Amino acid sequence: MRNISLIFKQFSKSLLLVAGLAICSLSANAQADAAKGEAIFKSKCTACHKIETRMTGPALGPQVTQETDDKYLTKWIQNNQALIAAKNPKALKIYNEYNQANMTVFAELSDADVANVLTYVRGEWKKMQDKPAAGQAGSTGAAAESGPSSLLIWGLIGVIVIAFIVILVLNKVIATLERLLLKRGGLALEDEEVTEVEAVKADRLADVKRALKNKKLVFFIVLCGVIGLGSWSWVTMWNTNVHQGYQPVQPIKYSHKLHAGIMKIECQYCHTGAFKSKNAAIPSLNVCMNCHKVVKTESPEIHKIYDALGYNPETQKYDSTKARPIQWVRIHNLPDLAYFNHSQHVKVGAIKCQTCHGQVQNMQEVYQYSPLTMKWCIQCHKRTEINSKGSAYYDKILAAHDKIKKGEKVTPAMLGGLECAKCHY
Repeated sequence: MRNISLIFKQFSKSLLLVAGLAICSLSANAQADAAKGEAIFKSKCTACHKIETRMTGPALGPQVTQETDDKYLTKWIQNNQALIAAKNPKALKIYNEYNQANMTVFAELSDADVANVLTYVRGEWKKMQDKPAAGQAGSTGAAAESGPSSLLIWGLIGVIVIAFIVILVLNKVIATLERLLLKRGGLALEDEEVTEVEAVKADRLADVKRALKNKKLVFFIVLCGVIGLGSWSWVTMWNTNVHQGYQPVQPIKYSHKLHAGIMKIECQYCHTGAFKSKNAAIPSLNVCMNCHKVVKTESPEIHKIYDALGYNPETQKYDSTKARPIQWVRIHNLPDLAYFNHSQHVKVGAIKCQTCHGQVQNMQEVYQYSPLTMKWCIQCHKRTEINSKGSAYYDKILAAHDKIKKGEKVTPAMLGGLECAKCHY
């Protein structure tokens, strides 16, 4: 019996050892699966999906967690179109919910690859769900380790103020006692000092009176005052309605440095009118939605665009009853008497936007770079060289001049006289 018990103990130890190794290997394998799933998710899924928010497709975290049938999910990911063709109820429901948009077929993914992706998504979604609780615990700990209370701080400040007042009162009392002692002792040192101070003040007053009687000095002071006041008045009037450096606060924090600088988006992608009309034009919000329907959808600034359009990112639908315009603040203002045509400068003159607007691609928030005064425009017209080669505008003018030399008929229409903006602006 003793031998049997020993054999049983050894067998039990071996069994426990094998079980422990199996658990360790399973946990290691799960971590490896999640790592592989992350790599596949980032390379194939992030264009249309996020774990926590809806993009072109649904948020995968809650979707994958709620759907427990991994066999169905595997078939959907590998070939969703086959499920739709077979009229699978689940497949048809999500197909119709997303406006019958076809999801990419990933036939190259094996069952193990799909399982790895599902493991990764569920693990990340669980971490996101656990974050608020961790945050609450952290905030409680921070409160427990906070410094002294505000009551204690205000108490110390009160003690310091009271001590300062007591010191001032004591100094006043000491000064009064010293005066009494001096008077009782028959000393008049303080009176003599007071007399000397009054004498100095009297001398200074006499010097001022003598200076005011000096006509040359008075004339010089008045002349300097007139010159200074006149210069200040001239500069103030000269700069009236000159708003160089004007940088208003806009309703949406749009960064030109990010879009035109880092992303290198052409100015005319948004300001389409600069090449073909008088005004450069503020882009409509639909231009923003070309990218931001799927890019940075979690940004609060992008949600201002959604609110203005009445767009719901969850359903990806528009509600025109909730739409409202964005109240942009105009930066560059010209007086009504001035006429400026963007297309004449950008298309015909081939002038870059930065010539007038500064290095916009480096501005976090746009401001008025140039003074936009008549003097500034005239100086630019004097120093800018016209390149007439290959320009249809100047070719038309040269052709008209050739006709004039030959004595042929030339009409204003040949020189752009039919353009609406010649009269209506």
